[in-house]
Amino acid sequence: MLAVGRAGGAVGDTHRVPPNLYRFHSTWPVACSTAVAFEVLSDLGSYPLWWPEVKQAVKVDDRCARLHCRSLLPYELVFQARHNTQDPDRGLLVADLTGDLDGTVGWRIEADGERTRLVYEQVVTVRKPLLRKLGVVARPALVANHELMMRHGQRGLYTYLAGFHAGRHQHPEPPHPEHGQTRQTPQAPQ
Repeated sequence: MLAVGRAGGAVGDTHRVPPNLYRFHSTWPVACSTAVAFEVLSDLGSYPLWWPEVKQAVKVDDRCARLHCRSLLPYELVFQARHNTQDPDRGLLVADLTGDLDGTVGWRIEADGERTRLVYEQVVTVRKPLLRKLGVVARPALVANHELMMRHGQRGLYTYLAGFHAGRHQHPEPPHPEHGQTRQTPQAPQ
C-alpha cells in the first residue's frame, strides 16, 4: 500500500466510509522501463496528452499543476496536484490534492520482468458542493465514472508510452554529403 493516507473501508466501499470519502486502487502493467514510467507519470503537465478525461493541466511550478478533469457525468473537477514525494530510486510518486478533491494520490512504479507494474492509489474527499449534496445517492455513479476514467487513462498511457518509446529510438542520420544529398536547416519565417 502506498503512503497516500488511510481511511476506513475498502476500495469503492459504500457502507463503512463517510459519503464523500473515496478510496481507489488500480494496477496497470505497462511495456516500458521503470525510469520511463517515472518520467512520464511525474510530469503532471503531460497528463492531458494521454489521459482523455484530464482536459487541462496548468503548470503552477515544477512540482504542482492545476488539473481540470471531466468524464461521462456532467461535472468538472478542478484541483491542484502537488508532488510531496518524487523518489525514482524507490519508484514512488505521491501528490497532495486540493480543490474539488482533497486528499492524496500516488503511483508506485515497480519492475515486473521486462515490464513495469504501476500501482495507483487515491484517497480523497469530494469538496465540490453539488457532489457533496448528492453524497450516498450518487456514490455508485461516481465510482463507475471513476472506473471508466481509469480504463481510459490506462489505454491512453499504453498508446502514449508506445509513441514515447518509438520517438526515443528514432535517430535518423542526416544524409551524407558524399551521396549527393545535403541537409537543409529549416528557416524561421521572416
